[in-house]
Amino acid sequence: MTSALALVAGSVAAQDPAEMNFNRIAAFPTWKNMAEGEDTQRETSSEIIAATADGMTLVYTDSPLGVLGRIDITEPANPQPLGNIDLGGEPTSVAVAGDFAIVGVNTSESYTDPSGYLGAVNIETGEMVGQCDLGGQPDSVAVAKDGTFAAVAIENERDEDLGDGRTGQLPAGFLVTVGLSDGGLDCDTLNTIEMTGLAEISPEDPEPEFVDINSLGEIVVTLQENNHMVVVSAEGEVLNHFPAGAVDLTEIDTIDERGSLDFDKTQEGRKREPDAVKWLDDDHFAIANEGDMDGGSRSWSVFNKDGSLVYEAGNTFEHALIQIGHYPDKRSDAKGVEPESVEVGTFNGTPMAFIGSERGSVVGVYDVTDLANPVLTQLLPSGIAPEGFVALPDRNLLVSANEGDLIEDGGVRSHVMIYEYQQAPAAYPQLTSEGADELIGWGAISGMVADADGVVWAVNDSFYGYQPSIFKIDTTQTPARITDVIRVTRANGDAAQKLDLEGITLDGEGGFWLASEGRTDRVIPHALYHVNADGVIEDEVGLPAELMAVEKRFGFEGVTLMDGTLWMAVQREWADDPKDHVKLVSYNIESEEWGAVLYPKATPDTGWVGLSEITAHGDHVYVIERDNQIGEAAVTKKIYRIPAAEMVPAALGSDLPVVTKEEVADLIPALQAQGGYVVDKVEGLAIFEDGSIWASTDNDGVDDSSGETFFWKVETETQAY
Repeated sequence: MTSALALVAGSVAAQDPAEMNFNRIAAFPTWKNMAEGEDTQRETSSEIIAATADGMTLVYTDSPLGVLGRIDITEPANPQPLGNIDLGGEPTSVAVAGDFAIVGVNTSESYTDPSGYLGAVNIETGEMVGQCDLGGQPDSVAVAKDGTFAAVAIENERDEDLGDGRTGQLPAGFLVTVGLSDGGLDCDTLNTIEMTGLAEISPEDPEPEFVDINSLGEIVVTLQENNHMVVVSAEGEVLNHFPAGAVDLTEIDTIDERGSLDFDKTQEGRKREPDAVKWLDDDHFAIANEGDMDGGSRSWSVFNKDGSLVYEAGNTFEHALIQIGHYPDKRSDAKGVEPESVEVGTFNGTPMAFIGSERGSVVGVYDVTDLANPVLTQLLPSGIAPEGFVALPDRNLLVSANEGDLIEDGGVRSHVMIYEYQQAPAAYPQLTSEGADELIGWGAISGMVADADGVVWAVNDSFYGYQPSIFKIDTTQTPARITDVIRVTRANGDAAQKLDLEGITLDGEGGFWLASEGRTDRVIPHALYHVNADGVIEDEVGLPAELMAVEKRFGFEGVTLMDGTLWMAVQREWADDPKDHVKLVSYNIESEEWGAVLYPKATPDTGWVGLSEITAHGDHVYVIERDNQIGEAAVTKKIYRIPAAEMVPAALGSDLPVVTKEEVADLIPALQAQGGYVVDKVEGLAIFEDGSIWASTDNDGVDDSSGETFFWKVETETQAY
C-alpha cells in the first residue's frame, strides 16, 4: 500500500505550493496524563489551555478530575504526557506567567456560598507556590502582557434550576486583580472591582464570564448573561461599559429534534450574550457570541473599546459550517453552532482571529488585517466541543482544547489538538456545498455510488429522518463539492419519513434504488425503494417473510446492481447466521426472487465488526468491513473484494454458500493521517469506471461527534482492479 501521506494527498486542494495553511498534525487524548494505576475510564476533559513562553509545554484545566494537565510539545507532531497536578477543587481557567501556571480554582459549596482561589503552580515541578483567596467563584483568568498582574472574572454563577433560570440570584459577581512578582502571587495587592450597577439587564447581579488584558494593562470583561461589556484600567477604574447589543438573524434553522435542515427562519433582536473576548489591538477586541440566558447570535463581533461596533459576522460563520457538514441540528432551537472561543495571533505578519464553535466542533481562521472586514480563510476540524485555544506564532502552531469526553457512551475521549501553519494545501474540508446555487446543509453521509463525469451520488441516514436526501457530489473539484440535492418524497410530494437510507445505486434509467436499513422498534421498515430522477418513490419492496423472521436491528448497509439483480450487504449477523458471517442478500428485479450468500467477516477482540457498503465493479464486488472502535482501539477499517463469479445466491433458508474475499485497502492509515483520532464509521464507497475508488465517513449528524467527514480517493497498489 502507499503511504499515509499519499492517501491524504488525493483529497486536498491543488493549491499554490507557496500558500500557507493550518493543518492538524496531532491529537493528544487527555486520559494519557493519568498516572499509572489510575482508572483511565473516568471522565476527563481539556478546557482552558495555555503555553509556556517558549511554547514547549502546554497546561490545561481538567474540571472532572480537578487537576491541571501538562503536555510536552517539544515535538508538536508527537505530544507527550507530563502528568496531572491535583488542585483540590475545580479548575476553571489558566494563564501562564514565567515558570508558573496561574490557575483559578472553584471550591464553592453552593451557588449561594461561592468560593475559590487563585493559585500559582510551578509548571515543571507541580508545586503550588502561592494561593490567594478570591472570595467567590472564579471563571476566567488573564495575565498582563508585562507579567505584572493577573485579572480574574468572579462569576458567582446562577442556579439555572431556580427562578426560571434568570439572573437576580445573589451574591453578585465581580472582577479581581492580583499583583505578580516573578510569576508568584502577591495576595496583599488583591483588588476587588465591583461590576454592579452597570448593565441594563440585572444590574444588581453581574456575572463576569471572560477577561483579557491589552498591552496598556486595560482589562475587558464580558458579562455574558447581562449582555454587557466593561473596560477597566489596571488600577481598577471602570473606563467604559456598554451593552453588547443584538443581531437580526436570517436564513437560520430554529427547530431542533426534527431531523431536517431548513434554513428559512429568522430571529430578530437576538442578544449577543458574549462568552470569550480577546483584544485584537489596544483599541479593539473580538467577542464570541455564544449566548446563555436569552441570546446567542451564532456570530462573532469586533468592538472598539469606545463601544462602537466595527464588525458583525451575522449568519456568515454559521453558514460556513453548514456548508462543510458541521451544523448541529439538535441545537437549532437554542444557539446553533454556538461560537464560544476566541484566540488571536500574528502568523507570518498576518493578524489572525480564531473562532471556536462549541457545538459545530470547528475552528474558523480569519485574516483580521482589516478589522471592519475580516476574511474567513480556513475551517479546521477539532475534537468534540472546543473550549480553549492558544496560538503560538513563534512555532507556527495553534492548539485547541476540546472538553467533550464521551467515555460513558463508549465514544471518543477529550483531546488536545495541534495544528501547524505550514507551506502545504489545506487538508480540510474534503467535502463542501460551498458554491452551490442554494445553501445546502448536509451530514451523516452513508451510501454512495459513482456516475459519469466524476459525479458521486450519496444519501444521508436516519439522523435526518424528516429530510431523506440524495446529494450530487462533483469529485473533479478539490475539495469535492455538493452541487445539488434531491429530496426523497412520496408521490404526494411529502418528505418520505421513516427511512434510514444506507445504500444507493443507479437504476440505469436516470433514477436510483435506495436501501433502508430499517429498525423495527422505531417502525422504520427494512426495505428497498425505487425513486425517479426527482427523488419521488415509485416502488417500495419490503423484505420477504424468510428474512423478516430472522431480522435484527442492523440491516442493509449498501446496495448495488449487477446484471439485473440488486445486492445488499447486511451489516451484522441475523438470527440464522453462523458466527462472524453475514448475508449478502440478492433481489432479482424482474423475477422478484430473493436469495443470499454468506460473507466471512473478521472476529473482533473488542466490540463488533460488520459491513458498511457494497459496490459492484468489473469482475468483483467490493465491500467495506469495519469495526465500531474509535481512535487507538480501531483495528478493522478495510475494503475487500469478492469475485463476481461467486455471487450466486442460494434460496433463503437453505445452506448458503460462503464467498471468498481479498483485501484491497486498509483505510486506517488514511484516517490516521488526518491528524486527529481514527473515526469509527467508514460508510461510503464509490468506484468509477476507470477503477478509481472513493470512500467517505459518516459524521453522525454532528451529534456526540466532532462532525468531521472525510471524503477521499483511496490509493491502492494497483489503481484499478
